[in-house]
Amino acid sequence: MQDTPSRIVNHDNLIRVEIVTTPEQLLHAYAIRAICFMEEHGVTARQTYDGNDYQATHIIVYAGDEPVGTARVRWFKDFAKMERTSFRKAWRDIRTIKRCAEFIFEHIERKGYDRVVTHAKPKYARLWRTMLGFKNAPGKEPLLFDGHDEPYIELVKELTPPSNAISITTEASVLFRVEGFWDARSEFEAAEL
Repeated sequence: MQDTPSRIVNHDNLIRVEIVTTPEQLLHAYAIRAICFMEEHGVTARQTYDGNDYQATHIIVYAGDEPVGTARVRWFKDFAKMERTSFRKAWRDIRTIKRCAEFIFEHIERKGYDRVVTHAKPKYARLWRTMLGFKNAPGKEPLLFDGHDEPYIELVKELTPPSNAISITTEASVLFRVEGFWDARSEFEAAEL
């Protein structure tokens, strides 16, 4: 008799959100995106993955050890852009989405940014506005992409960077640390001089 894998129960305490720092985590993020964009929405692989994947910070959401959601953040002069946000169907609930978004907002704020931009179809734009506090970007017209049935609306959320946001005055040792782990000493940091 073959063992059947145990099912993951959708429970808030199992959710953890992390910055992608390993090849395995990046593969998990890509798998989620393939499920959601390519399989569910019929987006081509060429549009699902692009050259921006190499310049972005990727986020992965786990339920226990199972990848259930992902997003990526790209960095511009005075704002961050949150994009490619996707969750497996069983994990598209308010708690999971909010936990992921709050993690991302805190990460963006810690890097010193006070604004995040995203683009969404009208149905999802409403969700971003009501659940996450985004507003329509003033003066921006919706943008229609080839192969998509609806235009994308640009949304903006104002953020408040903390007093310990990464800046030019941040200690050099912090600038050498792994993305998102700025408060943890690196194993390569020497003891006090």
